[in-house]
Amino acid sequence: MSGIVAWTLTAVFAALVLPCVLRLVRLDYGTQGAATRNGDLAELLLVVAMVAMLSPVGGPIPAAGWQAVLALTAGWFAVAWWKGRRSGHAACGHHAVSATAMLFMVTFMPHSDVTHGPWLVMSGPGGASALWLSLVFGAVAAYFAADAVRAGFLAARGDGGSAQTSRRVCRVIMGLGMGYMLLGAAV
Repeated sequence: MSGIVAWTLTAVFAALVLPCVLRLVRLDYGTQGAATRNGDLAELLLVVAMVAMLSPVGGPIPAAGWQAVLALTAGWFAVAWWKGRRSGHAACGHHAVSATAMLFMVTFMPHSDVTHGPWLVMSGPGGASALWLSLVFGAVAAYFAADAVRAGFLAARGDGGSAQTSRRVCRVIMGLGMGYMLLGAAV
């Protein structure tokens, strides 16, 4: 990844921090529920993690710290999805997949001193282990691309008000960015 691409993606994801924070400070979760608030918190955490992963400067939190945070986030949302699967908590499942994908990226693309940023270089032995990892990353990249298209259509319709449109636009950008990073790792 070139320095220009890394800086551009860092700026795009850093810009997503603002709408995430604005949704959180509006404090209108009384009508939307705790699941929406938790989703907004997860979105903010994942945006910050993307900035740390993409920034050519790097982040102040070591990879092990992000691994712990992302593992807890993935577990939290997987349990929330499982508990609410009959009542339509699909967003919890998406956040669990997102946190798990980022956990894989942090784990399998560790720190590097080259110009790709702190974690954007595949590590480990080649061969079969790299093949299975490439297949997993490719499949998850396809999921994020499809989800971004779906969220884009929903955002274009504008149903649910400005906060919901903001969530969907963030989801489109996050999905495309994660898909891009995962595809880069898969090939």
